[in-house]
Amino acid sequence: MENRLEYFKIGKIVTTRGLKGEIKVYSHTDEIERFLDLEYFYIGKDRDTKYYIERASIIANNMAVIKIKGFDTVESVQKLISKFMFVDRENSYELDDDEMFIVDMIGMEVKTDSGEIIGELVDVLQYTANDVYVVKSKEGKEYLIPAIYEIVPEINQKENYIIVKPIVGLLD
Repeated sequence: MENRLEYFKIGKIVTTRGLKGEIKVYSHTDEIERFLDLEYFYIGKDRDTKYYIERASIIANNMAVIKIKGFDTVESVQKLISKFMFVDRENSYELDDDEMFIVDMIGMEVKTDSGEIIGELVDVLQYTANDVYVVKSKEGKEYLIPAIYEIVPEINQKENYIIVKPIVGLLD
């Protein structure tokens, strides 16, 4: 796909922890364990500076603690608070064959199993039960489509489309 995003937001630095330069990170990823294997990350839009991780631990289902190499005091990490952490695509976690990054799905054409074009995928809402695809038609109408196999039997990444098997009332 031509508009592949090469950097992914993985978390937000929310506060310091202790006096030795550790930071608490609120995870923006489904795989919080990824912080345990992470070698480095970027902060904000700066792609020139890599922040290398000395050690990491998980302290809650959405919170990690990270010690950055060379940042050994609470003062040294103070300026990082409220900043977002990013990784490059090469440093992102491995996807299973049936998985895709949401960012790679945005812009896909969405059509019914009979070939009728519904619109374009503009967002993915993530809920506990299942994701919901937000599809916008050419006329500007938005459809909310549950991302379950019975309704979305096919996502073709190569040809950039999603097939929807509409149930009664879904596209009204």
